[in-house]
Amino acid sequence: MSDYIKSLIEGGENQQLDFKYCVSDSRKIARTLVAFSNTDGGRLLIGVRDNGSIAGIKSDEEIYMVDTAAQLFCRPEISYKIKQHVIVSKTVLEIEVQKGKKRPYRAKDVNNKWIVYFRHNDQNLVANKVLLQVWRKKQKKTGVTVKFGKVENFLMNYIKENESVTLSKFIKITGISSYRAISILANLIVLQVLVMNASEKGFTYSLNPDNTYYNITREASDQFRLS
Repeated sequence: MSDYIKSLIEGGENQQLDFKYCVSDSRKIARTLVAFSNTDGGRLLIGVRDNGSIAGIKSDEEIYMVDTAAQLFCRPEISYKIKQHVIVSKTVLEIEVQKGKKRPYRAKDVNNKWIVYFRHNDQNLVANKVLLQVWRKKQKKTGVTVKFGKVENFLMNYIKENESVTLSKFIKITGISSYRAISILANLIVLQVLVMNASEKGFTYSLNPDNTYYNITREASDQFRLS
């Protein structure tokens, strides 16, 4: 086994590395391509089992299916680099994807719906409305301005006492609209006041332990701006 491939496999699947035993459906590959493009980029090794053992690809059909995934099942179309590594007479495909500049990227599912995925540790998760807002706000050249009013201060104190909050709980305890709640959470994430915790079970929001940018006892008129 080449030292390069061996070092990748030994690290296991993670935020920037995924293993696929084979390609049976271009849509499944599209999810990973999209998730990498929406997050930090990454590498997909095809012909490697989940346990890290080498299976090898069955035929050049695998290459065609990756190309189909990138062109037909990803929107916008995703660019990638492909390399073939021969290891003890078995071929492993390395698909390298860079972090995209046109987020959000979407993958087409079996119902012909376009779904936004992002990479979290070794999982491809569906992005929620808060994360989509975060991406939009980060792309704005004008920056983000947040006025800390009663709702924002109430949210900060609630999280301080309860460690985290969900979007639905935030809406319930404040009585504000879903649209406003999403906007507030997204703004505070962009300003690095809050962090989003993701899992297959859902999303929660907690205080950023590394943040020194705010003080929850500030007056309601205080404003914060991120350029």
